[in-house]
Amino acid sequence: MDIEKLLESRSKLVDKAIEKYIPRKYGKKTAEFTFGKTTYRYSLEAATKSLSEPIWDLLDRGGKRWRPALFMMVIEALGAKPEKYLDLVVPIEVIHNGSLIIDDKEDSSEMRRGKPCTYKLFGDDIAINAGNAMYYLPLLVLLKNKMKLPQERLLKLYEIYSQELINIHLGQGMDIAWHRGLCRPSGAEGYLQMCAFKTGTLARIAAKFGAVVAGATDDAVEKLGRLAESIGIAFQIQDDILDITSDSSKWGKAYGNDIHEGKRTLMVIHAMQHKKGKRLLEILGMHTTDKKLVDEAISILKKAGSAEYAKDYARSLVGSAWKDAKPLLKKADVLEAFVRFATERKY
Repeated sequence: MDIEKLLESRSKLVDKAIEKYIPRKYGKKTAEFTFGKTTYRYSLEAATKSLSEPIWDLLDRGGKRWRPALFMMVIEALGAKPEKYLDLVVPIEVIHNGSLIIDDKEDSSEMRRGKPCTYKLFGDDIAINAGNAMYYLPLLVLLKNKMKLPQERLLKLYEIYSQELINIHLGQGMDIAWHRGLCRPSGAEGYLQMCAFKTGTLARIAAKFGAVVAGATDDAVEKLGRLAESIGIAFQIQDDILDITSDSSKWGKAYGNDIHEGKRTLMVIHAMQHKKGKRLLEILGMHTTDKKLVDEAISILKKAGSAEYAKDYARSLVGSAWKDAKPLLKKADVLEAFVRFATERKY
C-alpha cells in the first residue's frame, strides 16, 4: 500500500475542514462565528492580518498531515466510517502547526518546510500570538458540535484535549531545559518521555479522538493512544536521524539544525557513551552554526552507530505497541501499513 499517496489524498480533506473554522479572510459572519457578537466593532482586517495570514502561510506549505490521517485510519480500523467526524481533524492538525510556530521561535530556527519560519516573516509578536491562538481556535469544533456528538463522548474529547495540551508544554519544557543545559536527560527513558509528551501528544489526540467517536472501550482508547504515542516517538526519532542524513533541499529544514540547537536526541544519548562523547557535548553546548563543527558532531554520531541504534529502538517500540493494539481492530491492513511507514520514511 502506498501510504504517501494516501496521506496526500486525505490532506485535501484536512484543509477543507480547517477552512470551516479558520477562514483565510475574516468577514462579519466568520468573525461572529469565531469570537461571538461584538459590544463595539471588529477590526476584520486585524483579524485577517494577525491570525489568518500567518496561520495559512504555514498550513499552505504542506506538511505530512499524518496525524489527521491516523485519526481516520483508527476509525476505519475499528469498523466505523470517518466521514461524519472529519471536523475533528481540525484540532489534530492546527494544534500541531501552532506548536511548530512557537517551537521555531523558541529554538531560533531559520527554516520550516522550505521557507523562513513564521516569526522571520511576520515578526515575533504576530507569530507568538497566532501560534497560541492555534491551541484554542480548534476548540470551536467541540463548542459548536456540528457533528451532534452525544454529551458523554463530547466530554471525553474535552478531557483528552485539555490533558494533552498540558502534556505538550512539559514535553517542550523538558526539551528546552536540556538543550539550554539547565539539566541533563535521564538516559533513553528521559528522552522517550520527552517525546511522549512533545511529539506523542498530538498522535495520542488523533488516535484517542478516533477511538472515542468510533465507540471503543476505555481500554481500547488507551491502547490505541499508546500505539499512536509510539508512532509519534518513532516520527521524532526519524526526524532526528533525517536532520543529520537528509538533503536539506528535500528535508525543508537546515541540515544539522539539531546540532546548532544543542538537542539531546536519542542518538546523542547513545553517542555519549562513545569515546568522543565528551567532545560531542562540547560542540552541542556551543550552539554553533560553524559548518566544520556541525560536521564534526555529525561524524561522531555516525561513527558511534547512533542512527542505526535509534532506528532499531523505534522499530522495537512501535512493534511492541502494535502487538497490543492489533487484536482490538476489525480492519488492520491500512493502519499496519502506516505503522511500517512511520519507522521507514525518508522525508
